[in-house]
Amino acid sequence: MYKYLFLTILLLTCNLVNCQKPGALNPEVHPSITWQECQEGGKCTSKNGEITIDANWRWVHNDQGSNCYTGNTWSAKDCPDDKTCAENCALEGAQYSSVYGVTTNKDAVRLNFVTQSQGKNIGSRLFLMENETNYQMFYLLNQEFSFDVDVSSLDCGLNGALYLVSMDSDGGMARFPTNQAGAKFGTGYCDAQCPRDLKFISGEGNVDGWVPSSNNPNTGVGNHGSCCAEMDLWEANNMATAVTPHPCDTHKQSMCDTDACGGSASSNRYASICDPDGCDYNPYRMGNTTFFGPGSTVDTKSVFTVVTQFITDDGTTSGTLSAIRRLYVQNGQVISQSESTVPGVSGNEISQHFCDSQKEAFNDPDSFNKHGGLAAMGDALKDGMVLVLSLWDDYFAEMLWLDSSYPTNADASKPGVARGGCSTTSGVPTDVESKYANAYVIYSNIKVGALNSTFTQHK
Repeated sequence: MYKYLFLTILLLTCNLVNCQKPGALNPEVHPSITWQECQEGGKCTSKNGEITIDANWRWVHNDQGSNCYTGNTWSAKDCPDDKTCAENCALEGAQYSSVYGVTTNKDAVRLNFVTQSQGKNIGSRLFLMENETNYQMFYLLNQEFSFDVDVSSLDCGLNGALYLVSMDSDGGMARFPTNQAGAKFGTGYCDAQCPRDLKFISGEGNVDGWVPSSNNPNTGVGNHGSCCAEMDLWEANNMATAVTPHPCDTHKQSMCDTDACGGSASSNRYASICDPDGCDYNPYRMGNTTFFGPGSTVDTKSVFTVVTQFITDDGTTSGTLSAIRRLYVQNGQVISQSESTVPGVSGNEISQHFCDSQKEAFNDPDSFNKHGGLAAMGDALKDGMVLVLSLWDDYFAEMLWLDSSYPTNADASKPGVARGGCSTTSGVPTDVESKYANAYVIYSNIKVGALNSTFTQHK
């Protein structure tokens, strides 16, 4: 009786304030995962965490269990506009393994690419939780983040990405009372591309102006996007990889409108408050074509450790971010990031000088400095960011910006164009989803702590 009384009160409250509700048809049980915090000297303490899947992947339905969203279109009855949609529709609990191909085992999480159940699911986007209702926040200035990864089955056109974004720890519930689902149900996503394909943003539906995708049966684009700072610790398949900071003028999650969102869905890619390009360090793009890949210095046929260090100018957690340093550990050996061989661009770490030199050498638009550069990225890291673990293919640019020559009409011998050894005809999603349906990525052994504390150094 009390259960139903609570549900009635909740529904009445939601009707009064236009509520984006949690579903009650499938229990939301987060898969568990452990990670570690490390101190100087390498002493690490295990932490118990959970993962949740992004709201965009979830079943969205009304109180009678009918779909609010089918294929790539909204129900005209339940979702005539953004606010009514949030009032009428609920985000349902997820069946992680059977529907989404996501499983955990102690300190590891496996993301399968294609999962066939009642329908076909492609990839996933997951968030690390501190507890059932809050995302785990990471504060990484003067710290390092490390993890093990298996990308052996990720071929051209796939991206196993592990990154940080400036989401609200509660998924936006406190700032947007109409969001009653919260972090538990994977709400509040944002990144530096200001994505407009999200079904719910800032406690509202993204129905107004929604245009179904012409080449993707599951997605579309609405009038709104969701912007925030993004630190790409890891974007990779077995052919190429990049580490990329993306600062924003305002690093916390904020909603944008139509073309002011920038990115691929807008008329001007650079119109938003965020830097969509970032300042990337891709070893192949920086001139070393034999550093990363099958049988290369970092051999992607085997598991390896990825270490990202965030160096500050004064060696404290309150200092200004001055460099982002990458190390790998494989077969007991520590491998430093490859050195740039691009004329005019020296070194092997991301610094403000490196970014300035790279933009000039590649003749790329400098949206990085327009939005505050490395210091602005440091501000976001200082305020805390949420960990995202994902696997996806690319319906806009076929992942060629990561693993091939891009733009495809540019001279591949021109500095910055060649980013990996994949063909410019690779990465077509329909081909990738057919040919590599059994692909997967495994992230494991996540550690965070003082510099040089999360891995063993061998001389």
